[in-house]
Amino acid sequence: MDEYQWIKCPVCGKNTRVKLMDDTELKHFPLFCRKCRTECIINVKQFKIEVLEKRKLEK
Repeated sequence: MDEYQWIKCPVCGKNTRVKLMDDTELKHFPLFCRKCRTECIINVKQFKIEVLEKRKLEK
């Protein structure tokens, strides 16, 4: 069975709605946190998350 993890927001630390499998790779992925309303551009490889850019979205 494949291993998986939920991506946590790099700003507030809460779970997002995105799940990663152990072989998932993302490049320049726009991750949105609905709790702190922040969008981060991330790269992911083998559950290692690298944050490229953060920006707070206003309502």
